[in-house]
Amino acid sequence: MTVQRIQAMLKKEFGQILKDKRMLPIIFVAPVLQLIFLGFAASLDVKNISFVLCDLDKTQESRAFVQSFTNSGYFEMRYSTEEYTSVGEYLDQNKVSMALIIPHRFGDHLLRREPATVQILLDGSEGNTTAIIMNYANQIITRFSTEKMAKVVGDIKKLGGVSLESRAWYNPTLVSRKFMVPGVLVLILLLTTMNLTAMAVVKEKEIGTLEQLLVTPLRPVEMILGKLIPFIIIGFMNVTVVLLVLSYGFDIPIRGSVPLLFLLAGFFLLTTLGLGLFISTISNTQQQAMMLGLFGIMSPMMYLSGFVFPIENMPEILQFVSLGIPMRYFLVIVRSIILKGSGLAELWFEAAMLLSMGVVILAASVLRFREKMD
Repeated sequence: MTVQRIQAMLKKEFGQILKDKRMLPIIFVAPVLQLIFLGFAASLDVKNISFVLCDLDKTQESRAFVQSFTNSGYFEMRYSTEEYTSVGEYLDQNKVSMALIIPHRFGDHLLRREPATVQILLDGSEGNTTAIIMNYANQIITRFSTEKMAKVVGDIKKLGGVSLESRAWYNPTLVSRKFMVPGVLVLILLLTTMNLTAMAVVKEKEIGTLEQLLVTPLRPVEMILGKLIPFIIIGFMNVTVVLLVLSYGFDIPIRGSVPLLFLLAGFFLLTTLGLGLFISTISNTQQQAMMLGLFGIMSPMMYLSGFVFPIENMPEILQFVSLGIPMRYFLVIVRSIILKGSGLAELWFEAAMLLSMGVVILAASVLRFREKMD
C-alpha cells in the first residue's frame, strides 16, 4: 500500500539523518548558533561613538556642553587635545569617529545671550553611520540650547512655535535588533531546509542508492514525499527552537498568533523545499548543491528581499525583481506577527503570494525531478 511504502521511506530517511554525524549539528546546533551570532551582530544601532575633544574655551559652559554629549549614552570621549591642527590626525588614523571643537569665547557668548558656534568633524567614509551620528549630535545640541533658553525666558512654550511630540509604535526603544532577529528566523529556515533537501537527494546520487530506489515498487510521488516530509518536520522544529530563543534569549515578545506563524511558515517551506529539490536535479555533488544554494539562490534572496537593505532604497528595476522573491513576503509576515501582532486580515496578500509561489515552485521542481528519474 502507498501509506506503508511512504512509512518505509520515512523510516529510511530518518535513519540516515540520525546516523549522519555531520548532519545532526547542521540540523539542531547550527540554527541556534546562527540566531545567537547574527542576533547580536545584526544590529544597526550606533553606540559608544568615540570622539576627540578640542576645548579651546575651558569654561564652565564648555564643560557642561561636553558633558551633555558624554551623558547621552551615545558618545565616549577618547582623546583630548589643545591643538586644533592635530584634530585631523585622530580622524585620519581611525582613532575616533568624530571631533568636537569648542572655540574661544564660547562661554562668553552664552552668558551674553549671543549665538555661540561649535564645530563637529565626522568620518564620512561610512555614510549611514555618519548620518546617524550627525542626527544624535543635532538632538543633543538642540536639547542643550533649549535648556539654556528655558533659563532665560522660563516656559519656552510661551514663545509659540511648533512643538514636536513623537512616538514609535511596536518598537518604542528603537532597538534595531528587534527588527533584525525575526528576519534571522526566515534566513535560517531558508538555509537549512533548502540546502538539506538538495544535499540529501544528491547524496543518494553519489552513493548510488538513488538508482536502487528507482527499481523498487516506490512510485515517484511516494519517493518525493518520503524525501520532503522529514525536512518539513525539521523545518517546523527549527521554527520552534528559534521562537523559544527569540522569546527567552533576546526577550522579544511574540505579539501575534503563533499558530498563524506556523501555518504561514508552512507556506514558505513549500518554496524552500521546492528550491532544494530543483537544485538536486542540476547538481552532481553535495558541494555543488551547497554552492548553488548559497550563491545562486540564498544570496540574491537576502539582498533583494529587504533583509539587508530597504526595498524602497533600491533602483526601480530591482524593486520590480523583488516582487518575485518569496522571502520578501515571509519577512513581512514574520516581522508583522512578532512585532505588531498582525493577523491574517492584514497579511492576506503576503500569505496568498507566498502560497501561490510555493505551489508553483514545488510543482515545477517535482515535475523536473520526475523527468530526471524517468
